[in-house]
Amino acid sequence: MTGEPEARQTGLFITFEGIDGSGKSTQARLLADHLTAQGHDVVLTREPGGSPGAEEIRALVLQGDPDRWSAQTEILLFTAARRDHLERTIRPALDAGKVVICDRFADSTRMYQGLSRGDLRQMVDDLHSLMIGVEPDLTILIDMDPAHGLKRALSRQTAEERFEDFGVELQAQMRAGFLDLATEFSDRFVVLDGGREIAPVAADVAQTVAARLG
Repeated sequence: MTGEPEARQTGLFITFEGIDGSGKSTQARLLADHLTAQGHDVVLTREPGGSPGAEEIRALVLQGDPDRWSAQTEILLFTAARRDHLERTIRPALDAGKVVICDRFADSTRMYQGLSRGDLRQMVDDLHSLMIGVEPDLTILIDMDPAHGLKRALSRQTAEERFEDFGVELQAQMRAGFLDLATEFSDRFVVLDGGREIAPVAADVAQTVAARLG
């Protein structure tokens, strides 16, 4: 025993982004299964949510009248959920050297709250810098035709249709916004065509991640 603190391991933080119905949740799950089968220690999580407190906030923001919150209040709610998620799930897993796969993260807030409900991107970024301060190591954007994505999303018939209720115009705006983010953060974004069958998309995801895992 040397008395020195144990060296901290660093895991890999992977996020999936895309418009509603793009198939990103399916691809996140398939990647988690694939990496687990390869022997990696994987944590699969989602936003909003991923911790007990954040899941409670999820219910507040994704159910009920889409206009029940102002854009500013919504940004604060999502940031609060993300902070709890970071503290209780993401950071402990990364510190333990695990692979964290998250269905949505801050890029979704940059789009849905920062763009769709007014020019509030700077507010989102300022709060992110102050309260979160973490970006993914790799972000996989599953690109999808807006009309196709909306049809898929609405077919789920769940109570969480908070953003799908805004219609195809929002989907088109969000797709363009996500592609802009992929250019802005080109060091961590990889864009994949989600309009194909599930298997070839999953194969591309696995190949992309394998390159990052070394």
